[in-house]
Amino acid sequence: MTGEPRLRPHRPGGLPATPESWLPREHSLYRPRHSRRQRTALVCAVVFFLTPALAFVAGVRPAAFENRALHGFPPGEGWAFFTGLSDWATDHLPLREQGVDAARDISTGVFGDPPQSGQTESSGPIGLGLPTTTRPKDNDPPGGYPPLIYGSDDWLYLGVDMSNKCVPTLSPDGVVRAFQRLRAAVENSGRRFELVIAPDKSTAAPEHLPSTYAGKDCARAASATFWRNATSRLGDVDLRPSLTATATRVGHPLYDANDSHWTYEGGLTMTYALAEAIQPGITASWLVGPRTINPWPADLPMLIGKSADRRLMTYTLKPDGVTDREHYVASDFRAPLELKQDTATPSTGVIGANTAVLADSFTQFASPFLAAAFQNVTIVHAETMAQDTTANATKLLADRDVVVVELAERNAAGGASPLLRDSVIDQIAAVLASHPR
Repeated sequence: MTGEPRLRPHRPGGLPATPESWLPREHSLYRPRHSRRQRTALVCAVVFFLTPALAFVAGVRPAAFENRALHGFPPGEGWAFFTGLSDWATDHLPLREQGVDAARDISTGVFGDPPQSGQTESSGPIGLGLPTTTRPKDNDPPGGYPPLIYGSDDWLYLGVDMSNKCVPTLSPDGVVRAFQRLRAAVENSGRRFELVIAPDKSTAAPEHLPSTYAGKDCARAASATFWRNATSRLGDVDLRPSLTATATRVGHPLYDANDSHWTYEGGLTMTYALAEAIQPGITASWLVGPRTINPWPADLPMLIGKSADRRLMTYTLKPDGVTDREHYVASDFRAPLELKQDTATPSTGVIGANTAVLADSFTQFASPFLAAAFQNVTIVHAETMAQDTTANATKLLADRDVVVVELAERNAAGGASPLLRDSVIDQIAAVLASHPR
């Protein structure tokens, strides 16, 4: 049997069968029990198994480093003990985090293949990349695209930035028509419409992108087409020049290495641009100052089961130059967020028109300043508006004078946002037409 010492045949009247490793070295049938390679393997095995044990004795304890809590010790009843033991043992192995990091560094540094990157020499999509009728959830790229793109200096980029443009729901002209119909639905009811597009990180801070990645060529082409249309045919509030100016003024990028969104400086820039578009000159009295540095969970490490915090500078905003009116509140806008100021009439520097913002996650970093700049503003996620459009539009838009749409470039350029569906736009148009301003 493999792994057992071979025995010398026993002849009647002779010596009993003897393992070859027990024979004298000069015997012709002598075979060593352990060769040099066997001893090396044995030493490696001892090191492998004893190092975590010695680390535990030395005081090293496992900690949760993935985007979840450690598995608890399995219950002692029935088969659940055996099925849960493996997860518990894996999670509570000392030095596991260091091992995972080492494996990632070896994969990236030695083989040039970051885990889950999907980066290849081809600039096209991995797999067929055919259009789909059902759009993926945010952070879930279709067509074989990777969830993350690994850039230089430990920067991460969201794969959906590429896949939503390379595998679009709508053609470029279809995107333009949808936005134009949405604008017409609002303006024909006597309301003001403003469109704000938040640039993708790959658009605003492309300097850390790798030389090759899935979707490079098609995403760049789609992005260029979209921004040409946005400025010439959609009349959007183009934030790109203002964001560049803000980044120069504060001395650092407005997008972090490990998150797909801008910072509060980006949200403040959006608020300035939007207020000036609605009421030119309104920001002349505004006074902004640093507040505190707050932690914020970074979204990109979550895609590989890890967690990290951003360190974001927050700001005060005094629209009249005297009174702080910013309001920081945690909300993803899936439930509408209503922000009303405590004065009967708008103070200096505050827009008095009732305003609704149909938004996505980028507005989380603008909402404190929207609360300061608008007397009465309601913010609701675009996906919430699309789920029960007639009811939500009646409740949230009927008494509004201004409707703002903020979408991330990745949700707008390929038509991925449900707000651009014909059925959703038709329902919004019907509700607003029945409640003219």
